[in-house]
Amino acid sequence: MVVGKVALVTGASRGAGAGIARGFGELGYTVYVTGRTMSPGKAKGWDGSVLPGTVAETAAAVTERGGKGIAVMCDHTDDDQVASVFEQIEREQGRLDVLVNNATYIHHQLIEKMPFWEKELDAAKILDVGLRSAYVASWHAARMMVKQRHGLIAFGSSFGGSCYMHGPAYGAQKAGIDKFAHDMEHDLRGTGVISVSIWMGPLVTERSLIARETNPEQYEGFIESAENPEFTAHILNAIDQSPNRDALSGRTLIGAEIAKELGVTDRGKERPSYRDMLGSPPEKNPAAVY
Repeated sequence: MVVGKVALVTGASRGAGAGIARGFGELGYTVYVTGRTMSPGKAKGWDGSVLPGTVAETAAAVTERGGKGIAVMCDHTDDDQVASVFEQIEREQGRLDVLVNNATYIHHQLIEKMPFWEKELDAAKILDVGLRSAYVASWHAARMMVKQRHGLIAFGSSFGGSCYMHGPAYGAQKAGIDKFAHDMEHDLRGTGVISVSIWMGPLVTERSLIARETNPEQYEGFIESAENPEFTAHILNAIDQSPNRDALSGRTLIGAEIAKELGVTDRGKERPSYRDMLGSPPEKNPAAVY
């Protein structure tokens, strides 16, 4: 168990964010969870059904698993609301050890097989909540973490940063946050704060289970070996505690691979890497231009 550590997981009403928050709870963290959902109803699955999950439920699950969950209503399109979240953490905890940028706009046509111009233009909102929002949260987190001389800024990414996945808006968002991790490391170097982007594999979430039902030929095989989202929290905790943390900073890491390297398992299981099938993360580039 980790004592006294504080994490913020954005977009944690359900899905990957909720699972990552629960994972930090298992490790004993105090976890702030942000999201817009106070009561189920607006978020829909691929089949149109109402998705379960609220920030309060996620916070309660964090506490049930051994941590302390704190729910904060936040719309990550609103910079003032985001600033208020960090002010609350500063006021209540006096520190922030881990930020996980997970908040992402999920368009209802995301997994439909059609060219981008046939999808609604709103699909591009992932570049607002998903890309810009991650920059804003990281900006606030860096100001806290650099002052305390320690911290981890993480981005929840995927193989879509390299291969074609769900269309160009999704791909640009994933490639963008990978580059955030890379370039933020340059500025953070020597401060005790590190940044990483994690390519998660297929995850067991409310949406993925519905996707398996609506597109069984595409998703059935993936779900069988899918990661529990709590796994990512355990990976990030291991990265932060690794004596090699500075060398890992700035890298885009395949979760399953770095987990194996650091001795982290997903409920006792090693998860497969999809590098051979879906591609490799970009390597760190030592060049710097001002």
